[in-house]
Amino acid sequence: MYDVAIVGAGPAGASAAIFTAKAGKKTVVFDNNLSVTRRAWIENHYGAMDITGPDLVDTGKKQAEKHGAEIVTAGVENIVSIDGGFQISTDNGTYEAKHVIIATGMYTDLAEKIGLHTKPGTEPRIKTILDLDAAGKTNIPGIWGAGTIAGVSMHTIITAGDGAKVAINLISEMNGARYVDHDVLKQ
Repeated sequence: MYDVAIVGAGPAGASAAIFTAKAGKKTVVFDNNLSVTRRAWIENHYGAMDITGPDLVDTGKKQAEKHGAEIVTAGVENIVSIDGGFQISTDNGTYEAKHVIIATGMYTDLAEKIGLHTKPGTEPRIKTILDLDAAGKTNIPGIWGAGTIAGVSMHTIITAGDGAKVAINLISEMNGARYVDHDVLKQ
């Protein structure tokens, strides 16, 4: 069983995976290659003068893998509660995880199918978002939301930051103490 399963490998999902994997949490990320970021040209992402959406997504996935996350190319079809966590059914097999982060961008079909509460979106062209608390928790204990589906701006820098925020909150809850991840420059 994985500690964390992340549905979506765009900026929010991959960013969350970087933090959970780097914290030593066994992490799997499901990528259906439908991220809208794959169609973007980006000139407003801190640390990148300009970058294509595909390059940003691929770099984020590589960073998550570097820290131990497993990336699985699959579409998630269902998530159900099981003893000790969740069973995630995909078009490429079945997986189990203690916690789930939904980072599916503007796609809400899965969230609605599994019974997550939603509400009207606040961003232009985003009709529906998850109804979350400030930490990123949904109405189903153990399932969290991050990124555009969580109601933050679609800008990649913001969705990536939201993925990191939710991951830190989840790790903190799992550890029973506030989690901080600061690397120090080696000289």
